[in-house]
Amino acid sequence: MYVADSRASTGTHPSAKPAARSRAGRRRAAGPVVLTLGTVSLITDVSSEMVTAVLPLYLVAGLGLSPLGFGLLDGVYNGFSALVRLVGGRVADSGPGRHKTVAVLGYGLSALCKPLLLVAGSLPVIGAVLAADRTGKGLRTAPRDALISLNSSPENRGRAFGVHRAMDTAGALLGPLVAFLILRATVDGYDAVFTVSFCVAALGVVVLVLFVPRDGRAAAPAEDHVPAAPGAPPPRTRPSPALSRITLCAAALGLATVSDAFVYLILQRQLGVPEEWFALLPLGTAAAFLILAAPLGRLSDRLGAWPVFLGGHLALLSVYVLLFTHAHSPALPYAVLLLHGTFYAATDGVLMAAASAGLSRTRRSSGLAVVQTGQAAARFACSLGFGAAWTAWGDRTALGTAAVLLCGCGLLSYALRPFARARTGGAA
Repeated sequence: MYVADSRASTGTHPSAKPAARSRAGRRRAAGPVVLTLGTVSLITDVSSEMVTAVLPLYLVAGLGLSPLGFGLLDGVYNGFSALVRLVGGRVADSGPGRHKTVAVLGYGLSALCKPLLLVAGSLPVIGAVLAADRTGKGLRTAPRDALISLNSSPENRGRAFGVHRAMDTAGALLGPLVAFLILRATVDGYDAVFTVSFCVAALGVVVLVLFVPRDGRAAAPAEDHVPAAPGAPPPRTRPSPALSRITLCAAALGLATVSDAFVYLILQRQLGVPEEWFALLPLGTAAAFLILAAPLGRLSDRLGAWPVFLGGHLALLSVYVLLFTHAHSPALPYAVLLLHGTFYAATDGVLMAAASAGLSRTRRSSGLAVVQTGQAAARFACSLGFGAAWTAWGDRTALGTAAVLLCGCGLLSYALRPFARARTGGAA
């Protein structure tokens, strides 16, 4: 009775504290560190997507590479970071303040690689520059995602990653547009693109250095403030039991994820898009990603990560089917690019939010790096395999093979269901 009277005297409803925590969680989902990291990613993606938008055409049409040769370089460009992500994650977890330090090193290395493309005219040199650029991406990705995770509450982690990915994708939307304008306005278009790309990337590094706190955390979520008993040894930190299944699921589906560049090249060939307009194709993917990233992140917080993640791969399968049919419809490019952007919005941040759930603060970066490494290595293999299949049998057979493989990997992932019932903020 006295307990009840005490509660009544305070005028606090039992649901007040959960409601307050929910409001605080919503604020943390888009807190200052998350927004600053989103700004850094936005600026950096303007730079990187300027290069990505023109690189396929520059290599295939400009340097005369075969699809197999392009597949090798594209695999390097998108998969080489797998070799250094584990190192970056481990170093970032080795002490306080290391997340920002490793992220700065990664962003800085990628920025320095942009002007080197001006002097790279052979396959080995271009491969070396792209490998160095992806080394920078590999170093920065896990520490950056760990910072996002550490600055968001578990119940709103999917939304926090969605907000960051939306800002990141805003840069991906602007990058091809800037590249398109530069190509149309200059004589030495590719050189101008690479030069401007370097300047923009350097600006992103400056914002990261000046505006992200050294320890990378503006406000620590309650999950990271569990007091230890006096004299007790530090707790053993182990990854979630589901982390290995999440990694296997991401890697399996990565084996059937055709590179963006191949999707755009196939669209360009089917539609006869002029070379100067090629750089605009990624805009459709980026626009869909930008619009859907935050809503699908919130949806994963409510419904769970698995339905959203699986739905994203169904969208990717639809892309393969549409390209395989060689349908000459005016709506084809819009449908393909919309579904392509939906795939990324439903999988990229959702996967990181779900993988973060069972990882301690001191192992957050290295744990995320394990998932990212498995996925990146699988996509590297897919780029090589798809390029070889295209060279040997044509793009249609390569697409059909990728679609069948995606169905098989989807069934395997459905059997694993690593986070079928877990929400992104719960235990994986």
